[in-house]
Amino acid sequence: MDDSEHVSDPNPTVADASLGSATTPPVATLREQLWPAFASALILTLLAGGIFPLALFLPATLFPRQIDGSLVTRDGVVIGSDLIGQNFTSPAYFHPRPSAAGVGYDAAASGGTNLGPANPKLKDGAIDDPKTAEVDESFAGVRQLTEDYRKQNGLKPEMAIPIDAVTRSGSGLDPHISPANAALQIERVSRARALSAEIIRGLVARHTQGRQLGFLGESRVAVLSLNLELDRTAPLPKSLSPQNSSQSESR
Repeated sequence: MDDSEHVSDPNPTVADASLGSATTPPVATLREQLWPAFASALILTLLAGGIFPLALFLPATLFPRQIDGSLVTRDGVVIGSDLIGQNFTSPAYFHPRPSAAGVGYDAAASGGTNLGPANPKLKDGAIDDPKTAEVDESFAGVRQLTEDYRKQNGLKPEMAIPIDAVTRSGSGLDPHISPANAALQIERVSRARALSAEIIRGLVARHTQGRQLGFLGESRVAVLSLNLELDRTAPLPKSLSPQNSSQSESR
């Protein structure tokens, strides 16, 4: 046998050296194991038991009206909300935009028409089917709504109509109309109330809200608050007060 086979290697490999110097990793102490669980429990307790309830309590304290639904009252009676529209129909009031929520502004059936711009029903509407007496399939299209709007407000056939006056919102509960829509209704309201158009125009300006945060959305007119101020400015005789103009008028 060759003697060279019995001679040890004077330069061991790195792997051999590492194996010779390997040590057992230290075992974590009980404190090191329990600390993450204790810290997590403490943080979650502060968040769920302190910060979160405080975040719910502070808005109720700072903004009680908004927390309650921005309710509107008259003579101590709740007659509506700043956030939900109502269906005024009397010529003495500003009218909201059309609604597809139930029979109109039904908060329990909020929704839009779900009709695309290419759907002929959106433009031309639909008539009721006499074979289904228990269901009313009639639907006022944009064409009919435009004609009705011009007739109600005494407008000429060539007069351009604001889009919100003849289309329904996605929720069917929009409480606002555009300033252009309100402007075209001023003359009608002025005649019905025997009130100066300039005074009514000032009321419209007072109830016109600008863009949210200065850049979101468009300017809008709050219909309910405007109509309530109309009643305070030029009250209608009870005999002329419509009983079906809105929820507020029936109370």
